[in-house]
Amino acid sequence: MNALRGRAIVVILVLALILAWLVLDQTGRPNPIRDGFSRVIAPVQFGLQRAFGPVSRVLGWVGHLSSMARENDVLRQENNELRNQIILLQEAQIENETLRRQLDFKSAVSSLRLLAAEVIGRDPNSLLQFLIIDRGAEDGLQRGMPVLAAEGLVGRISEVSANSAKVMLITDPSSSVSALIQRSRSTGMVQGSPGSGLVMRYISQDDTVAPGDVVITSGLGGNFPKRLVIGQLASVTKRDVEMFQEARIIPAVNLHDLETVMVLLSFTPIELAQESTSK
Repeated sequence: MNALRGRAIVVILVLALILAWLVLDQTGRPNPIRDGFSRVIAPVQFGLQRAFGPVSRVLGWVGHLSSMARENDVLRQENNELRNQIILLQEAQIENETLRRQLDFKSAVSSLRLLAAEVIGRDPNSLLQFLIIDRGAEDGLQRGMPVLAAEGLVGRISEVSANSAKVMLITDPSSSVSALIQRSRSTGMVQGSPGSGLVMRYISQDDTVAPGDVVITSGLGGNFPKRLVIGQLASVTKRDVEMFQEARIIPAVNLHDLETVMVLLSFTPIELAQESTSK
């Protein structure tokens, strides 16, 4: 009973103090209750600030670092998206330049009917030299048709399936092309050579040829049209004991990095015409 009475007295005193505090605040007079309470609480408040200040700063730094990490993730994602866009734009630019070169070449040889094709496979064997393209018999391709790039001769079709074809490159050891040196009008045979790329053989000893001379197709033999660029002479070998000169050729086309080619549909090689006649 005494305990309950004591608690009631304490509650009444607290309520009286709060009421007196509010009344004094309303009157605008000095408030000794608030001042006394502040003097009691201030040291406790200062101690709490001293005690929890470092913790608060650490928590602040943790929150700041977490916010920075989120911002970095957002920036990293945006950076990746921008990088992908740049790569796509660069790829589109390269494709546009390739198409422009092809269109320029087609305009220059408007009499030729050309079919564009993409390279979808390559020869993994260094001895054989061929490409696989995404055009085939359904597109009108036949074995023996010449294959070109804007820079010059690539090779010719060696095998055909319904939707793809194999292209034997001019650097293949089985390849041979009747050729003409543009400046001197010297003729010979350009053949693929393992390790040497292209070699022009059977050049007359009396002809004057030199590195830098341009080599084009001569049209002799009827398996390639005339005036397709093959490449340039890199070096010439002339021996008095030999019947002919021999020259190493740098191909006009970078055969290792081809992505697109053009098949010459409007030219029928002699061997293909003979096969058709025999049938």
